[in-house]
Amino acid sequence: MKTRDPLAWAALTAALAVTASAEYELARACGFGPWVAAGVPAALDIYAVRALRVHRDVLAVVFAMIAVNAASHLVSAQLLPVSVSLVVAISAIAPLVLWRVHALRAQPTAPAPAQPAASDDFERAAEQAVEVTDPDAPSALVLDFHPHPQPHPDVCATASSAVQAADAPAPQPEPASDAAAPVVRQMPTPDADAQLLAAALEVNAAALAETGQRASLRRLQSELRIGQKRAQRIQAQLPDAVGATVREA
Repeated sequence: MKTRDPLAWAALTAALAVTASAEYELARACGFGPWVAAGVPAALDIYAVRALRVHRDVLAVVFAMIAVNAASHLVSAQLLPVSVSLVVAISAIAPLVLWRVHALRAQPTAPAPAQPAASDDFERAAEQAVEVTDPDAPSALVLDFHPHPQPHPDVCATASSAVQAADAPAPQPEPASDAAAPVVRQMPTPDADAQLLAAALEVNAAALAETGQRASLRRLQSELRIGQKRAQRIQAQLPDAVGATVREA
């Protein structure tokens, strides 16, 4: 609720009363009648009140009142003659005031839209969140909302990898040969496993000397450059200790 300022209204009343006398005398000097001349200070006073209420044209109305009062005192002291331009200027006060008072009509201000509370944002986001409950999915998506959420390092790493993969140029397909022969995969045979057994024994002996345990699948795959299934068959034939006999597959 707006509070009234008694000092401001008292200053406005005093200023209007002081300037009204000089404005009336100037209008009389320019040939206005007694009743018509009173309209000049009344028009300026109305203009001043409207400008102060809407906080617009305040400087313009102050300069207008200063100019009219100065001209009135100069005419009274016979320092300024009553010329055609002065009469025209005083006659234009009423129409100009009429225009500016209507232009300064206060416009209704639209109420500012209410800002949603922070709790409403979290509730809306929680309603839109989808929880993955498929048992066949590799992992479940759980969204936990906090006032100041912090990104998880795994999420940042995954997002960074996705961005790098998106930025990487797409692989260009190799031109197909005129006579493309079908690719036939040759399955490993027991004879091939027997050829790798000697190398696997050396790897297993090194593993037994280092750790006291049989060579792991990963070590066999790395050093023999074979797949997991083949490494499992080779590992099944390896001894568990130094000097043990080789197992039969």
